Amino acid sequence: MMIKSGDPRGLGLPGPEARLRFGTEQHESGGGPRRRLLLVDDEPAFELSFYCGTCPLLFRRLESATQKLSLESVQERLTGALDDPDDGGVIDAFGALLPQGEYLPLLLDVEPRLIVPGQAGDYFSGEQVTTWGVDQFWGLPEYPHTPYYRTFETAVDAGAHLYEFVVPMVPPTWNERERVEEYMALMGRGAVPTAVAISTLDVCEPAAGTPVDHYRHWGLTHFLLDGHHKLEAAATAGRPVRLLSLLTLSESLAAAEDCARLPDLRARPRSARPTST
Repeated sequence: MMIKSGDPRGLGLPGPEARLRFGTEQHESGGGPRRRLLLVDDEPAFELSFYCGTCPLLFRRLESATQKLSLESVQERLTGALDDPDDGGVIDAFGALLPQGEYLPLLLDVEPRLIVPGQAGDYFSGEQVTTWGVDQFWGLPEYPHTPYYRTFETAVDAGAHLYEFVVPMVPPTWNERERVEEYMALMGRGAVPTAVAISTLDVCEPAAGTPVDHYRHWGLTHFLLDGHHKLEAAATAGRPVRLLSLLTLSESLAAAEDCARLPDLRARPRSARPTST
């Protein structure tokens, strides 16, 4: 459910001063296109979709992804549900972690479902394979190297479908059990805590000649800055959690008009894409 969308706004610090930033580097094999990366404290944390726009959607956790980016100064405010993106100065607080750029604030209610790669519900071995097939070199689906949460999907139009993911900076197995149980108890009493994420919208469409189902995959991916225990608790208890998404407009692989459609698309009813035969 879409709760509220703010106006695009400038946030962040100049490149070297930001704890989190986007960048590129030559692939470790030395060949092919440069990798698009999300970095934390100058260490590559996630490999993202290639700039070409015809390769499959990707978020792949890397070995140096070992840190969360929670802020103690706003923890009390995030224990409950934010009612407005600007409530309590939360955006400005997290904006000081981000690279300088334009961001679209989105306030969402999500009901997360924990996905283990290769198991039931995995986008990479399901919907993505139906469109792109398996990786031509490895003969396997893309592998994100992390459990992640699926939260929402809906049709954009006849030729495009929106998929939403919440990606933890570190695996749920690293979470403290006591804190997860505390949030489950809070949720059982009706609380809806708030998590915070930096988000990207990547629109990927395969080249001609794909195996079965050719359409544009809109990947709305939320990388958690705060809320790792909250997301696990919500997934375990089957409860909602509120998510403040700071969507980067400058680093998404999507046109400005596509990003501008997200508030309306995210307010639509959830719907799965019909299976092609």
